[in-house]
Amino acid sequence: MGSAFDEIDFDYATSIADRANRFMSQHGVPPTPDNFAVWFYYAIGGSLALKKTIDVLIANKRRFDSVVNRDLYVTYINPHPDRGTSENFPEQLRAVIASAKEFLATAISDNRTQIETLGEVSSQCRPTADPRSIIEKLMNELSNATSRSSALEANFLKTTKDLDQIKDSLKLAEQHSNTDPLTGLANRRSLDAFLRSAQIAAMETGNPLSILMIDIDHFKQFNDSFGHQVGDQVLRLVAKILQENVRDCDLAARYGGEELMAILPDAALDACADAAERIRRRIAEARLTRRTTGEEVSSVTVSIGVAQFRMAESADSLIERCDRALYQAKRAGRNRTVMEAPDDDEIAA
Repeated sequence: MGSAFDEIDFDYATSIADRANRFMSQHGVPPTPDNFAVWFYYAIGGSLALKKTIDVLIANKRRFDSVVNRDLYVTYINPHPDRGTSENFPEQLRAVIASAKEFLATAISDNRTQIETLGEVSSQCRPTADPRSIIEKLMNELSNATSRSSALEANFLKTTKDLDQIKDSLKLAEQHSNTDPLTGLANRRSLDAFLRSAQIAAMETGNPLSILMIDIDHFKQFNDSFGHQVGDQVLRLVAKILQENVRDCDLAARYGGEELMAILPDAALDACADAAERIRRRIAEARLTRRTTGEEVSSVTVSIGVAQFRMAESADSLIERCDRALYQAKRAGRNRTVMEAPDDDEIAA
């Protein structure tokens, strides 16, 4: 984004800023610095994805509340506020580029020297000249050229390896930033981004989108009775079964604490409820033993709420309805799946 801004002149930037302010006023967006950055980027056409997202929200008469505004900023303007280990990558890249420039400059200089030497040898090719001396010089120069070529190839190979290492490090850092370290599932940040994209796709295609939320029954008792290590084992067990029982196109994530969530694109309420019930049964059938003693831990059960996305509603609204269904499952005795009723706020077991 920065490079696009660097290249626009003052008058043009002013006109874009005016347009961004008009958009914000028209759609009731508070004039904060973060919001202005989003709408400036939208007005300048800096991101097709951002433009598409905002256009869909406008078309569906979505209100640009604090949650939507924050999500737009985090997703499209400042996607990595917490860079962690990745902040050293620019320095690493600069070092690799500097090294490449150095040995390329050396290679160019050596080639010039080689051309000059060969020119000198060529000028000595007279009928009276000693051919042995010319051949010796020529062979020496060709030998030097071969050595320089080998060194250049070795330097290129090293640079390629360095770049591969940086690429792998970036990939690993991105993976860590999107993954919950305890369960190995997607974290809340990744969940929010996936759900936002899934909502936009559902609004564009008209296909269904459903979510399920899992809460581990009596989770505090596992920690109190067996310790936090067993509590962590319980979480990992439930996460593993959840991950194994959703499709490749779905996202399984840790929502927070002992609550897990799965987002199922192109799945209607009944299909999502069937998946939730399958997950619930397999968790109830699983057996967990303490790693230190081999002692069997009391069976693990979960309560699950299921809800389907309604056109143009916010992610918070969808999750709130799913959470209400989950609460109903707990209130009805736990270890069960409850789905919201298709109409209004009724709940159906």
